[in-house]
Amino acid sequence: GTRRSAATYNRPMPDSYAQIAQTFAVWAVPVLFAITLHEVAHGWVARALGDPTAAEQKRLSLNPLRHVDPVGTVVVPGILLALGGFLFGWAKPVPVNMQRLHSPRRDMAIVALAGPGANLLMTLIWAAGLKLALANPVGEGPWLWFRFMCIAGMKINLILMVLNLLPIPPLDGGRVLAGLLPESGARVLDKIEPYGLIVLVALLFAGTLGAVLIWPLLISEGLIFQLFGINTIRLF
Repeated sequence: GTRRSAATYNRPMPDSYAQIAQTFAVWAVPVLFAITLHEVAHGWVARALGDPTAAEQKRLSLNPLRHVDPVGTVVVPGILLALGGFLFGWAKPVPVNMQRLHSPRRDMAIVALAGPGANLLMTLIWAAGLKLALANPVGEGPWLWFRFMCIAGMKINLILMVLNLLPIPPLDGGRVLAGLLPESGARVLDKIEPYGLIVLVALLFAGTLGAVLIWPLLISEGLIFQLFGINTIRLF
């Protein structure tokens, strides 16, 4: 899963509290499930490929409370939402023992792909929900709220999918690259891994991360909207 960031923001004026509360009401469920199911997917695929570590530690539950990291699942996404900026976060990583996999290097790459794959699946589910919401009268009732929640679900899952596919360890893309490289190259990535999160946060605050991600996000958005026949909404 994705990892750490920090941010500061000015105390909101009282009349903005209601707007912040509405934002959290729309985003809370999509963010919680996008982050936690990303991690659970790693454990599911690892078990299928021979490593039952996550199951042994009871981390394959769909109960989000088993996977919540107070900082990464609550505080960081909350602050970034309040700031209205780029959104990401992380859950408690699901344990994977590479040596218990049938083919450690190959299978670790497949396990890594499971997280972004779960985000893609959730994006498609939220897109189906959005198609349904758009077919119903909006007004000010629950369909409007559901429409906003579906949009939030698509956004957070696409961001986590594309972000995690970056070939920077310890992101999933870095683990996939390690599985494709010769063993000597994988060892180089292992040495880079402790600094990967620092690089990621630096790119975030420099504004470079958004520039790197925007085109993959726009292309993914366009393909999914085309698949579902949605042409009245844009996410990014």
